Amino acid sequence: GAGTPVAPPTRIGPAMLFENVKGYPDVRVLVGMLASRERTALLLGSTVEQLPFTLLRALDRRIAPMTVSFPEGAPCQEVVHRAPLDIRSLLPAPTNTLFDAGPYFNLGLLRAEDPETGEADVTIHRLCVQGSDRLTVYFVPGRHIDQFRIKAERQGKPLPVSISMGLDPAIYLAACFEPPTTPLGFDELTIAGGLRQRPVELVDCVSVPAKAIARAEIVIEGEILPGERMREDINTGTGFAMPEFPGYLGQAQSCPVIRVTAVTHRFNPILQTIVGPGEEHVNLAGIPTEASILRLVENSMPGRLLNVYAHSAGGGKYLAILQFKKGSIRDEGRQRQAALTAFAAFSELKHVILVDEDVDIFNSNDVLWAMTTRYQGDVSTVFIQGVRCHPLDPSQSPDFSPSILEDGISCKTIFDCTVPFALRERFRRAPFMEVDMDTES
Repeated sequence: GAGTPVAPPTRIGPAMLFENVKGYPDVRVLVGMLASRERTALLLGSTVEQLPFTLLRALDRRIAPMTVSFPEGAPCQEVVHRAPLDIRSLLPAPTNTLFDAGPYFNLGLLRAEDPETGEADVTIHRLCVQGSDRLTVYFVPGRHIDQFRIKAERQGKPLPVSISMGLDPAIYLAACFEPPTTPLGFDELTIAGGLRQRPVELVDCVSVPAKAIARAEIVIEGEILPGERMREDINTGTGFAMPEFPGYLGQAQSCPVIRVTAVTHRFNPILQTIVGPGEEHVNLAGIPTEASILRLVENSMPGRLLNVYAHSAGGGKYLAILQFKKGSIRDEGRQRQAALTAFAAFSELKHVILVDEDVDIFNSNDVLWAMTTRYQGDVSTVFIQGVRCHPLDPSQSPDFSPSILEDGISCKTIFDCTVPFALRERFRRAPFMEVDMDTES
């Protein structure tokens, strides 16, 4: 049930709980919980169309997390395994394809604190199991916890971390906000608090000076070792990491190393995971992206941008559809300004499709209809060359285009599928009458 960009045929399927995992009689595995936008809306008390606005309200009503002392022990620490340990025998980290570098934890919420300021950050990164007590962690350049790691490494010190799995969906979605909405030093758990209107509960780790999500199903404690690097595929030599959100296998990287110092969990815990390409990543990455774009555009031109959809084909990161309303001839051109603002709001965005208010942005047929009948390539396209984008897009290479100077640089593109305001009467849809099928004639 992964959906685009997994190879067809695809469909959005149910969440799946595996209750009989070979070799792990006491651990269950959950995948696909947020793979449906409808299910995600239900879990947040929202609707499909209102999801980004729900997150925006949470941004305005943030509540800071709080560290809690549990008299009978935190829920995530009902069972405690301290080093020396073998994480491979404790937790069933999934291997997704025959080409994977190894087993991965894909939905672990990494939490760390800035060694200089004490400010906290939470993010989700791919974590490859490399032995009994070692994980590699892949950071896209610029990630905040990687900045904390760099600071600690300069001091010659390890960076204490916690990895929490099996969480309230509000926490996972809040953690996927990115700059400029959440700059360095911004604790995304405050947004999760805003979504639930109560603080996220933290608990002190048992083996390192770090904090974990108190009501997580599973917590891995450890420290990122200074100066130590390891290739993700050191044990397999596949050259690949795992299937990533654009729909392709990611290349194995040389990554920082986490030394695991403890594993804690609930009785009969649920290990939550995610398949790289597909609707679950789209929702986790895309809905916060939509909220960020809405906020920045609304601040610069109130009332024009009606909604945003981070489309599945872009994995929630590369492609955004903006529904823009032109109220007068003076709004002509502002739709393209909104697209430029979207690129500023989310640096990893590659393509923006602009449509009018009568186009259903969640219906790809409707969007392509607008691109077919309200778009002329020579006058409706804006190219922005030589801009840094997300490194996992395989087309961002000098081999693909001579305009690209090095890997990771892209040509960002605006597809303006809006009707020129002066011609709007020519583009009115055929006016069919509404029919009530429940009424007897």
